[in-house]
Amino acid sequence: MTCYSRLRPLAFRLPPELAHTLGKRLLRLGQSTWPTRKALRSVYQYEDPALELERFGTQFPNPVGVAAGFDKNAECTHALEALGFGFVEIGTVTPYSQTGNEKPRLFRLQEDEAMINRMGFNGDGMEAVKERLLADSTPGVPLGVNIGKMNPSTEREAIEDYRRVFSRLSPFADYVVVNVSCPNTPDTFDESSPEHLEAIFETIEAENDLEVPILVKIGPDSPDDSILELLDIVESHGVDGLIATNTSTSREGLQAPERDEWGGMSGAPLREQSTHVIELLASNTDLPIIGVGGIDSAETAYEKIRAGASLVQLYTGFVYNGPSTAREINKGLVELLERDGFASIETAIGADLEE
Repeated sequence: MTCYSRLRPLAFRLPPELAHTLGKRLLRLGQSTWPTRKALRSVYQYEDPALELERFGTQFPNPVGVAAGFDKNAECTHALEALGFGFVEIGTVTPYSQTGNEKPRLFRLQEDEAMINRMGFNGDGMEAVKERLLADSTPGVPLGVNIGKMNPSTEREAIEDYRRVFSRLSPFADYVVVNVSCPNTPDTFDESSPEHLEAIFETIEAENDLEVPILVKIGPDSPDDSILELLDIVESHGVDGLIATNTSTSREGLQAPERDEWGGMSGAPLREQSTHVIELLASNTDLPIIGVGGIDSAETAYEKIRAGASLVQLYTGFVYNGPSTAREINKGLVELLERDGFASIETAIGADLEE
């Protein structure tokens, strides 16, 4: 039994959002000095050349990253690097600070190994995040910045929101994610309509002097035809990659009593649907895909990679499995690659599409 498996029952007695806040404080403490970072690396990092790959013009030491939502305000990026993650995505970052939805707004579904959140883009805002990145510096692994709008913004104001955040934070980013598929913010207009997306992409591109790669995060609940229509729009505007998928509003098959809470569901029940979306996208585009949804082991990460994902991210699986998660997944990926005769992650990407 690992140390975390002993501590988890105690942590899970706390309200989820409080436990998350305390966990980030511990991570920030762990990254506060060079010796503590070194100690974390010595325990948790796992390196192997077979795991390395290049995407978006950037070298990734391994394909396992932290999804947006875990470190919204760039408080513990160095600690997450020390825990062995190959990249970190902060955000969603909005132009100004906002409180988000009323508490409680984060729920554990332990029977389902899932979570439901309706955080509502709570965060410190772009200036605070910028100052923290300047003070702490960026981590030694690629950094993604997930950007979004203020909750009260109109359709026109939302476009300006994206422009502001992109302008402030893109100099720190190895890629920027346009988040137009979050189910936890006010639905006052269609954020994924062709006209709105076109306006966002054109506005951001006009600001993109540094040619920072731009990705779009796609939801899991739309019909296949709608996802392919969105793909056509994305490709026509020169977007550099896709993240599949966001959280889901589906509650099919859930057992935990918290299943009736509204918000976005993440974790194990999302696994099959997110893999389906990855396969659908990978079969219809050459754009790199970051796979998210139900990843909690080397096997579930490998499934996403074989379905067409170049990189993978997790959040809920990290919460349930603890600080050794990235190490265990990366170590297991190397074993799976060797078992199946692949020389590297690169050669395994999309393997199931060729069968």
